[in-house]
Amino acid sequence: MKIAESWLREWVNPDLETEALGHHLTMLGHEVDGIEYDGSGLADVVVAEVAEVSKHPDADKLSLCKVNDGGSEFIDVVCGAPNVVKGMKTPFARPGVKLPNGMKLRKAKIRGIVSSGMLCSAVELGLGDESDGIMSLSQDEVAGSALSSVLNLPDAVIDLDLTPNRGDCFSVLGIARDVAALTGATMKDPAVAAVPATIDDTQSVELPEPEGCPRFAGRVIRGFDPAANSPVWLTERLRRAGLRSISPVVDITNYVMLELGQPLHAYDRSRLQGPIRPRMAKSGEKVTLLDEKEVVLNDDTMIITDDTGPIGIAGMMGGLSTAVTNSTTEVFFEAAFWPQDFMAGRARSYGMHTDASMRFERGVDPAGQGRAIERASELLLEIAGGDAGPLLDLVVEKHLPVRADISLRKSRLTRLLGVDIDNVEVDAILTGLTMKVIAVDGGWTVSPPSHRFDIEIEQDLMEEVARIHGYDSIPEATAFSQSPLESVTESKVDSELVAATLIARDYQEVITYSFIDADANRVFTGTDSKLVLSNPISSEMSVMRASLWPGMVAAAATNNARQQDRVRLFEMSKSFHGELGDHSEVVRIGGLATGPSQPEQWGLSAESVDFFDIKADVEALLILACPLDGIGFQAVEHPALQPGQAAEIVRDGEVIGVVGKLHPRIAKTYDLKRAVFLFELDAEKTLNSSAPTASAISKFPAIRRDIAVIVDDRISADELVNAVAETSPELIQGVRIFDIYKGQGIEAGRKSVAIGLILQETSRTLTDDDADSVLAVAVKKLEDQFAAELRD
Repeated sequence: MKIAESWLREWVNPDLETEALGHHLTMLGHEVDGIEYDGSGLADVVVAEVAEVSKHPDADKLSLCKVNDGGSEFIDVVCGAPNVVKGMKTPFARPGVKLPNGMKLRKAKIRGIVSSGMLCSAVELGLGDESDGIMSLSQDEVAGSALSSVLNLPDAVIDLDLTPNRGDCFSVLGIARDVAALTGATMKDPAVAAVPATIDDTQSVELPEPEGCPRFAGRVIRGFDPAANSPVWLTERLRRAGLRSISPVVDITNYVMLELGQPLHAYDRSRLQGPIRPRMAKSGEKVTLLDEKEVVLNDDTMIITDDTGPIGIAGMMGGLSTAVTNSTTEVFFEAAFWPQDFMAGRARSYGMHTDASMRFERGVDPAGQGRAIERASELLLEIAGGDAGPLLDLVVEKHLPVRADISLRKSRLTRLLGVDIDNVEVDAILTGLTMKVIAVDGGWTVSPPSHRFDIEIEQDLMEEVARIHGYDSIPEATAFSQSPLESVTESKVDSELVAATLIARDYQEVITYSFIDADANRVFTGTDSKLVLSNPISSEMSVMRASLWPGMVAAAATNNARQQDRVRLFEMSKSFHGELGDHSEVVRIGGLATGPSQPEQWGLSAESVDFFDIKADVEALLILACPLDGIGFQAVEHPALQPGQAAEIVRDGEVIGVVGKLHPRIAKTYDLKRAVFLFELDAEKTLNSSAPTASAISKFPAIRRDIAVIVDDRISADELVNAVAETSPELIQGVRIFDIYKGQGIEAGRKSVAIGLILQETSRTLTDDDADSVLAVAVKKLEDQFAAELRD
């Protein structure tokens, strides 16, 4: 939220420079994102009166003006603004003046006529981004006066990053309360004098569902001048707060919202038909809003209706059918209280985010509606005239929020803050925050004000005391505690080692959302999730994920769309399974690889990653916890993986994960052009380890024997390796497949597999007869088990 320093100081004026004020606001918990000085460099710009206006003889769009800048003679100025008229007061820059945009003015001939200065627009003065012509000032201003004095410039604009729990501070009044409590400076009385009624006109209002609208204030004002303009002081304050001036009625509602924190809405009363009735929408009802968009309403939304139906969405935006126009002469101001429970998340469900909805979601003072109407009425009568009807303030007390009393214990306060704050100071701090404080034995009983929705428990009061006392005033204390050594276990591989291993293999860690689209969850797991969120952020985040893959594939697609062809991602996080009443959470290690297998370089040909590349990455993880001879890969059908390129990962007979190629159908959905390979492991089952055991290294030489067998193409390498290793486990130290061949000389549906056997004994040197005997047994088993043929 942006707030002008001059506006804040009108409410409370502490003896602090601008930078010091910004520091104190940050220490109060209202972080200052930045301070900009608005209106610098305008010291030489003055107020001028346009005394005469005539057409330029050689240009239809130019005017010749006689300007009174407070001097003894009129000044000739050529002006191109369409809104220049005789008698208007406007900013004027004489020759030699340097404007904020860097332009230095000088006398110049424009279409043959000398112009001695310039009548300025807001854009040229750095006081706005849009301009329909030169800036119009109040007729009360004196020609020759410094513009900076008239507009109270330069002025610091403080940009505050307010926390969601402090809904009361989304206003000048709210910030002023905290500044006054911190500095002890006197604050302006927030009460607004009642506007006397000069007419009896009222607008009928009914509250059929008071739990959703327990308070509704309003007033009819008619007979005001629709051609009136908002005064410069008001439009300037709106501009410095980041809002554009529209018309007096709209400007006033925005001004009161910024000043008092209560959003208002103005209806063209001549367009209202029958009583106003706030109620819950009926599913399928429609309303056209002020932005001319038609919205189909949900049945969990409070709306405002009259006899014609919906005329606005409560706390978000008014309807077009009753909108104030340039010809409106009779309005009904509305200030309602919409409870947070009825507002939370509603604007997001329509893809909206308005200043009003943001305030109502965070909490608006339920006692401030009448005050806001009085302030708006006061301003409209002052600016545009007219007559005011009596104030309407309907209240259903039982549905208004009640601030319960809270006990604050002195001993607890001292123990939690680590400093003994004097009782008198505690009482003064809480009283300064407009709380009612009663001293009792051992502490205080505190009644929070109606605007402090965030004060509910004892710790909230302690935070308030610490905030105003000053966090930097609480002395630092060194704590002493025993720090026993953590037990070190070899039964589980540390997750940091897993991350380091994958990073070393060129992966990058990602963190994706735990809640995903229900359709994506079904595509990747083959089942519908029963863990459905009751209030999702959006429909794309409606269920808890049962796999890490949907988020990782979406991340890969985003990277590919940004011309990142080589992507390696991993994530260690939870997946969620079961039902709402009985669910389980499993920590998983997921990985994704797509694009070239190696970074581009001149020494390697560009080859895409394949199944065996990602299988090698998986094995690099598995070997951290166990020998690879206990690991197996078995073909499997998986809903997210391409048939023939998917395998379960088995450890000691138990499935611990899956690896394979993303199904082309899914890849097409995510617009992934290259093949994508994935793996996912159960972290607990994968990382369980046993203490390593030592074994003697044989001092006798090893013998290698190679064979090549022709087998059916469906037989896996694992099956062949395991079969050979089992024939003579006491002599065979290793089995390696070093070549697989299909093609000429090998009949279709079969393949040639070359297998190397490493033979070694710990007590003697093996002979050729030993090796030949082992080899014969191995070949025989392959023939018997797989109908293998020994290849010459």
